[in-house]
Amino acid sequence: MIQKKQISEVEALRKLGDLCARGEHCSGEMAEKLRKWGIAADAQERIIDKLIDYKYIDDERFTRSFVRDKIAFNKWGRRKIEQALWQKRIPQSISQPILDEIEPEEYLNVLRPLLKSKYPTIKAETDYERSIKLIKYAMGRGFTLDLIRQCIDDASIVDDINEE
Repeated sequence: MIQKKQISEVEALRKLGDLCARGEHCSGEMAEKLRKWGIAADAQERIIDKLIDYKYIDDERFTRSFVRDKIAFNKWGRRKIEQALWQKRIPQSISQPILDEIEPEEYLNVLRPLLKSKYPTIKAETDYERSIKLIKYAMGRGFTLDLIRQCIDDASIVDDINEE
């Protein structure tokens, strides 16, 4: 059986410092890496505290970047972003104020084109069926029902598609 070489506390700090220098990471991700490396719990805490002191890790900075990227590039809604932040162990005291800063109009600007592009691909016999399928699609992307209804009820989406 192959035995893994034990990583020292200093080596773990250096590796995580290098990793954090290449991109944004949160304390939850670093704790998970340390756990996988078999670092003791007290050493994990010391390493994460040092990374925070050296400004390699800042959960608020990470959350702002994560939220901005997921809206712009992944076209995610608030619910899906909240779930992803929860999985990354970001406290709600950090994530909620940042998510609250995002205006509903910003989510609508992402959702409208998504629904417009999805609308023609949906096979449905009635408009009601098509609406249900659009709602399921958008909810899977993490958008709230009130925003979805607002977009679907907005006649411009259906009119724009019918004109093409």
